[in-house]
Amino acid sequence: MRTANPVLNERTFTRMGAMAGSDVMTIQGTVTKTAIMLFLVVISASYTWNMVGMERSPAGWMMGGAFGAFIMAIATMFKPTWGGFTAPAYAILEGLFLGGISAMFEAQYPGLVFNAICLTFGVLFSLLFAYQTGFIKATENFKLMIFAATGSIALIYLVNMVMSFFGSGIPLIHSSGIFGIGFSLVVVGIAALNLVLDFDFIENGAEKGAPKYMEWVGALGLMVTLVWLYIELLRLLAKLQDRR
Repeated sequence: MRTANPVLNERTFTRMGAMAGSDVMTIQGTVTKTAIMLFLVVISASYTWNMVGMERSPAGWMMGGAFGAFIMAIATMFKPTWGGFTAPAYAILEGLFLGGISAMFEAQYPGLVFNAICLTFGVLFSLLFAYQTGFIKATENFKLMIFAATGSIALIYLVNMVMSFFGSGIPLIHSSGIFGIGFSLVVVGIAALNLVLDFDFIENGAEKGAPKYMEWVGALGLMVTLVWLYIELLRLLAKLQDRR
């Protein structure tokens, strides 16, 4: 099973084999753990959000949160059994980053954050419905397409980041012109379709009787995609606001 999300991959299942009884991964258990992680994100995000409101710089907390969340995601990828600790830790740390960046966007574009949150969950539930009804199926060709597209986007962002160290970058992808908005629309679409791969991973884990701790891994993978989708929606909506 191919997935563009580095936290979720087929090798995780093949290493462990099936289990029986109450110690197996379930879809409901994964949903519950995803809800717990969302709650933790909101709680920690409120801290850096309020810092901006009090005219205090959240930059340090944001950078520490983003770096720490990355470390927790990598740790979970290599040590799924740590998921019960690393997944909640990821949520708390990622929340510190999201609260700060959301407050910054909100200060410049009032109402933008609420719209981005609504769109994020709207996309989530729409794709979940499409997946459950079979309208969208995670075929091997579909997975390959999303994997390649996600890798290409990651490469573009990596090149842009390296160029920024030298005072340059790829300005077109950040512009509010037709190309910049078009690029953001494509990225939002790819991020959204990654949710289908996450659903497929979680469903396969439950069907194969993966260990209970894999619920945290599945929830973390879904959260990583949702965070990416939310940030890309913030960028897209900001570009559209600049066009007015």
